[in-house]
Formats: sequence, structure tokens, C-alpha cells
Amino acid sequence: MSRTSCNLSQQLWQMPLTKPLLRTASLRTGLLSGLRTGSCSVMCFFREVQTISYAVVDASYIPVTRNAAETVKKEDAPGSIETVGAFQKLPMVMPSIDIISSAMRKAKRVGPTKGIANIAKREKNKGAKQLDALMKELVVPLRDYIENFPNKKHLHPYERDLIKLTLGDGNYEEVLGRVNSLKKKVVSVAKERASLCAKSLSKREAVERLNEGLKNVEEIFKLEGNAVDDLLNIAKTLRAMPVVDLERPTLCLVGAPNVGKSSLCRILSTGKPEVCNYPFTTRGILMGHIIINCERFQVTDTPGLLRRHDEDRNNLEKLTLAVLTHLPTAILYVHDLSGECGTSPSDQFVIYKEIRERFSDHLWIDVVSKCDLLRQSPVIFSTDDVDLDYLDMRNYMTAGPDGAICVSVKNEIGLDQLKDRVHDLLVSQLEKIKNQENN
Repeated sequence: MSRTSCNLSQQLWQMPLTKPLLRTASLRTGLLSGLRTGSCSVMCFFREVQTISYAVVDASYIPVTRNAAETVKKEDAPGSIETVGAFQKLPMVMPSIDIISSAMRKAKRVGPTKGIANIAKREKNKGAKQLDALMKELVVPLRDYIENFPNKKHLHPYERDLIKLTLGDGNYEEVLGRVNSLKKKVVSVAKERASLCAKSLSKREAVERLNEGLKNVEEIFKLEGNAVDDLLNIAKTLRAMPVVDLERPTLCLVGAPNVGKSSLCRILSTGKPEVCNYPFTTRGILMGHIIINCERFQVTDTPGLLRRHDEDRNNLEKLTLAVLTHLPTAILYVHDLSGECGTSPSDQFVIYKEIRERFSDHLWIDVVSKCDLLRQSPVIFSTDDVDLDYLDMRNYMTAGPDGAICVSVKNEIGLDQLKDRVHDLLVSQLEKIKNQENN
């Protein structure tokens, strides 16, 4: 055996080896063959050891088998479509004046390619590079906005309705279309001017074409940059929307305007909606939360509903119907029979019957608010056309629907009973959602 082979063998014998490692047949065979046949076999032994992976488990080396699937890159895996909280993930949009100012400043700092000795060639190279840099500084943010603002077709139906009712039908798509049009115009004009600058025959001509090109691009962006500012306002509006978990049980407070929904929302949850003694205080969907047995539930205060057909409803009323239609809601319907809210009890009865029939599959609690102001006889407005012989109407105007809880936030009447019923309702709603998922 050669001296080199002996030295390698001695080094191998001096290596601290654990018992599981020594029991590996391939290792033991490689070691012995290295001692018998010389340096070539020893090198084969090293090659064999290097191709085996071991994991450390309880201070021992355990062979690890690697699957081909483990080597797949994460970026190659198909991405999941986001359907929840899309508005909170919108990109930050810069004002158009800031975008063009920053782009012009950066573009003018771009110099010619080093090593061009001819003055005319150097100047036209500089001009073409500055126009190209200006184009990129303007186009990159516009492209990011277009790519990162979600396509309405990929949104949850509730979020689609929210965009339509908050921004106006088609306004969201129209603004994104204008931003895309601006991007295309900037690319077209900047490329055209850069090409002309690169064809200049003298330094003076190159400078003139550069200045003209910078001016043209700047004028186009300032003229149509209001599309970016409109997108900025849209982002602010949508980002300010309450964060609604589209898969979490929700208690929705429904009723006519000014019946006391906001006051009850403040009592039942963490929500702090504005409370005022006039109709349509609630101008949008307001959120609060309740935690029951470590489970988190949502509470929504919604705009009031009036007695009229769906096609005549305003966008605030349509928001309420969107919540009931698209979210997993249990309904707390609030009635005010005192005559204080501005909507007559007879009109409230008609609204109530319509909503009850439309959303009959929802879990439900009826609450008569301001019970400290109730009178012995029904409240009838002078504009009412009421048939008191209609038993359901008469009973409703006196005490509300059957099984309704009478409460008074001012005098703290019935609030504990209401809280217990709400807790039971939300637990039932959670079980209902889980059963639907299992089926």
C-alpha cells in the first residue's frame, strides 16, 4: 500500500463515527475496500459518502430519502386566488404630480454612455437615454397599479357589490382603463421621441429634440394624469372600508332608519358607530366584534331600509341588502314602535314582512327598541292608510312581532336578555356554517 493510501486510511480510522454510521453496509464495504486496494478505492469511498444525506435525530445520523417533489421551487407552485380582504391589499398610489416630478428629476440625471468621443453622437445618446429613462419612471408605477388593483371578476360578490354601490356602476373599470391608456400613450410618445433624438445629425439638433421630447411626455402626463389621481381616491375609499371576514359568522342589525341599530351595536360589540337622533346616521357598513368561547364574531351596523321597491332604493339601502345576500349573516331586526324614528309602525311592518320572506333561511332575532316610550294604543301617522282589523298589523303595532325582545338602551331594560340571545344565535350560526362546509 502506498504512503498516500496509508495516510488517508489513518485519517479515516481517526474520524469519530457513531454506531448507526458504522452499521451502514455501504460505508463499511467502502472503508474496507479502501484499505485493501489503495488510493483509487479510497477516493471511490469518499465519492460514495458525499452522495448520501443524513439527518441528525437524537444525536444519531439517519439516512434521508429525498423526493423529486421536494426540489420544486416555491414560485413554480400555482398561486391561490385571494378572495378575502382585497381592499386592504391595494397598492399605495402616488399623486400624479409627484410621479411626473420624480420621473423628470431622475431622467435629467442620466448621462451618455462612457467612451463616446464624438460630441454629436454623445449628445444624441444622452438624449435617447434620458427619454427612455423618463418613460420607464412613468410606466413602471402605472403598470404596477394596473396589475395590482384586482379584477372585479375575481372578487367576492359582496366586494363587487361594494365597489359598484360605493364608487358607482362602471367607475372602477373606467378609471383603470384611463390609467392603462395613459401608460400606452407615454410609451408611444417617449419611444418615438427617443428614436428621433437618436437620429440627430448635430449636437444642437439632439438637444432640441431631447427638450421637445421631455416637454411632450410631461404635457401628456399632466393632461391625463387625473386618471392616477382618481385611482388614488378610489384606493383611499376602498381601503377605508371595514375589514369584513367573508367566512366568519356575522350578526347584521337591520331595520328602518333611526330605530336604534347603532345604539345596540355599541352595546353588543366593540363597534362605535355614530349615534344621532335623525335618519340615515349610518352612511355605510360599520363593523364591530364579539368574542364568545374564544371564537370571534362580526357585528355590522347597516343603513336603514325604507318602504319602497328595490329599483327605487338608494345605494345605502342596497349596501344593507348586499350584506344580507352575500355574507353568512344572522339577523337582528330592530323595530321602533314609539313613533320617534320617523318611519311609521305600519311602514315598518311592510318592510319587515318583505325582508323576513326574502331572507327566511337566516337565523333571526326581533328586537323592539325604545320600549320605555311605548304607548298603550298603537301609533298611527296621519299619512298612514292602516287597516286595524288586520290582526297581524294590529298586534305588530302594539308589541312588535311574536317573541320580540323589548329593550331600552337609555334605561338599560332587556339588555342582558338580548346579549344572551345574541350569544346563542351566533353559536348556532357558527354550527350552521360548519355543517354547510361539511356537506
